[in-house]
Amino acid sequence: MRIISGVFKGKKILEPNDLNTRPLKDLTKESIFNIINHSNKFSINLKNSKVLDLFAGTGSFGLECLSQRVKFVTFVENYKGVLTILKKNLYNLKQIKNFEIVEKNILNNFNFKNFKTQFDIIFLDPPYKEKDLTVLIESLLYNKILDPKGIIIIHRHKNQIDKFPKSFQIIDQRKYGISKIIFGSYFNSEFF
Repeated sequence: MRIISGVFKGKKILEPNDLNTRPLKDLTKESIFNIINHSNKFSINLKNSKVLDLFAGTGSFGLECLSQRVKFVTFVENYKGVLTILKKNLYNLKQIKNFEIVEKNILNNFNFKNFKTQFDIIFLDPPYKEKDLTVLIESLLYNKILDPKGIIIIHRHKNQIDKFPKSFQIIDQRKYGISKIIFGSYFNSEFF
């Protein structure tokens, strides 16, 4: 796995040895960023974006964001088997300082009100075994940590059928191999 574009293009991303972490494949990641940069269904200026990378794992998505010079990335990860690798991947970028790592379990009464900012992009890459994202997405939207014009990107197994809260609107959906990528946002402006 490598960073696919930007100032760190080609830089190797360290991967875990265990099977509990499923890093985002380069082709899928490249497709996600092509959609972010060129979609006419939403408008995100990547360089002005603040990004929340939930279930960050090795940091593949957030590292790509940093390489493409976003304003700030918050990585949230609690699995000890991958935290060391995430930290090494960030350290290997050396001069980058516009990030933070939050070592918490977001599925266990995580208080999203602790974030003092709104994010333009929220990336969710939960374990495939995590079947219900409804409460998590409701919490993200209810606590208004997504900018009203922002997007939530969800990486799921292609066969997973998710129920989403009424306040969440799917904007676009694509399949790549065994992966499914869902782009969504607020439905109308229910929380604003």
